[in-house]
Amino acid sequence: MNILIDKLPTEIEGLELNTDFRTSILFELLMQDKDISNEDKVALSINLYFNRQPTNYKELEKMTKAIIWFYSCGNKKKELKENNQKKEIVKKEKKRKQIYSFEQDDFLIYSAFMEQYGIDLNESKLHWWKFKAMFDGLNDNILFSKVMGYRSIDLSKIQDKKQREHYANLQKHWALVDSRSVEEKESDFADALW
Repeated sequence: MNILIDKLPTEIEGLELNTDFRTSILFELLMQDKDISNEDKVALSINLYFNRQPTNYKELEKMTKAIIWFYSCGNKKKELKENNQKKEIVKKEKKRKQIYSFEQDDFLIYSAFMEQYGIDLNESKLHWWKFKAMFDGLNDNILFSKVMGYRSIDLSKIQDKKQREHYANLQKHWALVDSRSVEEKESDFADALW
């Protein structure tokens, strides 16, 4: 699926789903909630995307696969992993720290979209894939992008002591409460849904 030439999905294998970006943000926040059991996460996720529960096990499996495929924007990451030319990107991804949180960075994300795209996320209805493409394309000069940059800096690679202290202070100031890596979160997502 190509966002430039294909119509964005609103249903998967005959299952119509809620494509609004807020649904997928709520899904991500749900998967991160350690106080909710995996069984409840599955039921709540299915309700978020489909506004109903499955009628049998086969439909449950179909719905969970559809959620994972949709949330991952058509398994783009899986396609990258399967592509031998992209192995280095995958290795770097595994080392990456969490650099954003939809819950903790809500004001920064809102202002970033308003500044760069003129989009009021509180009023707009955007397909998740459009939102994700715009999110990934935010300019480096926007505060939210700078904050993600501060969080991602490997302090051990900075030789100058004052500069290292400066970035350590920025990391501390902009630190996230949940410091799991992207891979740990994705693993938790998969564990909850399977």
